[in-house]
Amino acid sequence: MGKSSLRVRRVYDPLEDADGVRVLVDRLWPRGESKAKAAIDRWAKDVTPSNELRSWYHQDRGSRYDDFVDRYRAELADPAHTAAVGELLALIREGGPVTLVTAVKDVPHSHVPVLVEHLEHELARP
Repeated sequence: MGKSSLRVRRVYDPLEDADGVRVLVDRLWPRGESKAKAAIDRWAKDVTPSNELRSWYHQDRGSRYDDFVDRYRAELADPAHTAAVGELLALIREGGPVTLVTAVKDVPHSHVPVLVEHLEHELARP
């Protein structure tokens, strides 16, 4: 899989034809965003960090990111997340662009880069 077929965008960004299938990868629906305007094709709640992990991280985002990444990676490997990750991988493998959509403000310090890295690692496996 080339990196060009998997994109990341904020839900508040204008829609683009190149978005392809838009998958919301947040546990909560984006505040103030209508379903029509968001144009979400799938909502992958089960690939997101658990409520407990998300709450723990948000208590001290400044110093907990590295630990958050480790804990989220562990969650992605657990059975509760495996099926949802598999569904997302199957969608990506179908071909065509897939855009992971999020409402987080600080995307580089969120769960999204960890999820992208995990998906790309899984897609690269023989």
